[in-house]
Amino acid sequence: MMTMEPHIRSAFDRDLEGVQALVMKMGGLVEHALLQAATALETRDDALAAEVRAGDRAIDELEDLIHTECARIIALNAPTATDLRTVLTVMRIVGSLERSGDYAKNLAKRSLVLGQMRPVNGSAGSISRMARSVVGLLKDALDAYIARDAKLAEDVRRRDAEVDQMYNSVFREFLTHMMEDPRNITACMHLHFIAKNIERVGDHATGIAEQVIYLVTGTLPDDDRPKSDVTSLTDTPNSTV
Repeated sequence: MMTMEPHIRSAFDRDLEGVQALVMKMGGLVEHALLQAATALETRDDALAAEVRAGDRAIDELEDLIHTECARIIALNAPTATDLRTVLTVMRIVGSLERSGDYAKNLAKRSLVLGQMRPVNGSAGSISRMARSVVGLLKDALDAYIARDAKLAEDVRRRDAEVDQMYNSVFREFLTHMMEDPRNITACMHLHFIAKNIERVGDHATGIAEQVIYLVTGTLPDDDRPKSDVTSLTDTPNSTV
């Protein structure tokens, strides 16, 4: 197979490093948005929630910029084999990050609604703990990408089951609150959708980890990822609206 000329190789590597820096910047914005949205929910801080919603624009703009840069790299360098796989992996990763940013925005949107309702005891704290766990997964998945660390990526896949268990726990918690007091039903429905959105960010972090494994080994994991979400029948296609 033909390889790039040294000067083309050098330009490709520089371009790729620039794109990877943008990916990490985008990942940092998503992680920050998730944590800030969870904080806004817990502290009932409407201004912070509004800030998270407004900040989603920067995440979307980074996605557009990275896709443009990836298209330019492909057009100028015509990468093959591993190099092409690297560029395609970047494009898939930023898609997952953009979707995760949407979930953070939705969390902030629902926290504004919940701020007008009576608090449900302990629920916001449970959501915050879940958000911190998911942000940890996302950070490790991105670190695995930069380091090309398939072992760390596989660890992210395994830990996603822990997030599912946390989701199942808060789901049961919300059901208990609704049964104990019907006045909690509307708030708990919003909280359930928030928890489900956070659980889905965990799925996206796992998807990024799987892309890292593909990048390093050339094949996607052939086993089903461990899932412990037993509430799938409650999910709806429009839960991020």
